[in-house]
Amino acid sequence: MTQRDFDAFQVIADPSRRAILHLLTEESLTINAIAGKFEISRPAISKHIKILETAGFLMVEDRGRERFCLLNPKGFQELREWLNYYDNFWKQKLSALEALLNEDERKKSGE
Repeated sequence: MTQRDFDAFQVIADPSRRAILHLLTEESLTINAIAGKFEISRPAISKHIKILETAGFLMVEDRGRERFCLLNPKGFQELREWLNYYDNFWKQKLSALEALLNEDERKKSGE
C-alpha cells in the first residue's frame, strides 16, 4: 500500500492511532515501548504503526536491534491544508459579519 491508499482522516479516526501519535509528540519510542502503553496486543499495535507509517504520519528507524517510531511532519500536511481552508473560510465569514454589524451600528447611531 502507498500513502495515497489512505485518507488522512480515516487514519486518525482510530483512537489507538491518535494515542500513538500523541505519545510520539513527547519522544521517539520503540514499538515495544508503545505496545507497553496499551492493553491491546503487540501485533495490533504493529498493524497500527504500519498504517501510520504507510500514511506518512510516522517513520520507523532501525537503531541497532531496536525499531524507533518518530513523527513525520510531512504526514500532517493534508490535515493542515484542510484545517487552514476552514480557518480561512470562517475568518472571512466572521469578518463579513463584523463589518455588517459595524455598518448597522453606524446607521443606528447616525439616526
